[in-house]
Amino acid sequence: MRAIPIAVTALVAALTLTACSDGGDSDGGGSDTKATASATDAAAAATACEIGQVGLEAGPASEAPAAGDTGIVPFTITNSGDQCTLEGFPVIDLNAGEASATVAGDEAAQPEKLTLAKDDTATFTITYVRGEAADAKSLDAKTVKISLPGATATKDFPWSYGPVAGKTEASDPDASVSPFQHAGD
Repeated sequence: MRAIPIAVTALVAALTLTACSDGGDSDGGGSDTKATASATDAAAAATACEIGQVGLEAGPASEAPAAGDTGIVPFTITNSGDQCTLEGFPVIDLNAGEASATVAGDEAAQPEKLTLAKDDTATFTITYVRGEAADAKSLDAKTVKISLPGATATKDFPWSYGPVAGKTEASDPDASVSPFQHAGD
């Protein structure tokens, strides 16, 4: 169960009460409006999360045991810096020496904009189909390079989950990445 609908309801109620205020209170009025404006300013000031300000961990994975099987590799992002945002999908590149391929975002997913305060966590998952070893249609990935939307820094992780099948060729991997989700959702 998510707490966001309750928080939104409370915010709407607070904004409604603030809008109804005649501003004639004894402390000079407007203190509720200032608090609401400060919260809005803080949310607007959030910038894209960067690899250097977040911890990024892989696993534990559910490795595809044989060619044709599906595997799942989860990642957890922990914000260790100032408030930041994640929106859309992470950029995922599978690398096999000279060859590489970009993993597409899950077409069925609806990404949301997440705001991470310090120590908040989010997750995303790479889902892949294991390919045949030494098959021209499989990418024998050795590393996965990850970057976050709106940022340029990347982080590499070893890929130890076997070759990734290609849909039609190795450069078109049968894999997808989920959008960001708050951890625990």
